[in-house]
Amino acid sequence: MNNDIFPNKFKAALAAHQVQIGCWSALASPISTEVLGLAGFDWLVLDGEHAPNDISTFIPQLMALKGSASAPVVRVPTNEPVIIKRLLDIGFYNFLIPFVETEEQAVNAVASTRYPPEGIRGVSVSHRANMFGTVPDYFAQSNNNITILVQIESQQGVDNVDAIAATPGVDGIFVGPSDLAAALGHLGNASHPEVQKAIQHIFASAKKHGKPSGILAPVEADARRYLEWGAT
Repeated sequence: MNNDIFPNKFKAALAAHQVQIGCWSALASPISTEVLGLAGFDWLVLDGEHAPNDISTFIPQLMALKGSASAPVVRVPTNEPVIIKRLLDIGFYNFLIPFVETEEQAVNAVASTRYPPEGIRGVSVSHRANMFGTVPDYFAQSNNNITILVQIESQQGVDNVDAIAATPGVDGIFVGPSDLAAALGHLGNASHPEVQKAIQHIFASAKKHGKPSGILAPVEADARRYLEWGAT
């Protein structure tokens, strides 16, 4: 993958707590993805949870982002090893895992992205991620160049956020404000004080464990407030 993956610049920026401003792409279109990739964002989420994406739509979007300064991040539909393995093999190396509620789920997400003995990722010697077998050090370097961001979106996730944030291999904590608001009894109202208090708690926990935190912000005022609270 030449310099496209080794080193993973997005992972390094997160580890250095450099502010990373991103955007969501949910149109399943390589053209819209290409346009967003030229807009100057640090990262771009290709959504597999709520958008009509699958392997066949992700590949052309990855192609559209080749050469872009925006790091592609895939939000997987669910925290499942086979799904994650297939997305790794087509060339994703930054992952957003939805609805993580326990330390065990965080551990499993990390393991799904690592080759043995660190994890359980299945081995294919020739796939798109290693340029069909032409990257000789891919297996040696892959484990250390995968980014795992876990989403906190429920009361149980909030209750367990310290253990989740402390999980080795978790690179950052990401808040899903809409689902979190619904879980706390405030469907459609992420600005409710109870939800905002939970978000602050999540950010504080991530900071305590040396992990960056992020969140979806629908308007600029929200984004600026979350940055003031410590989001990166």
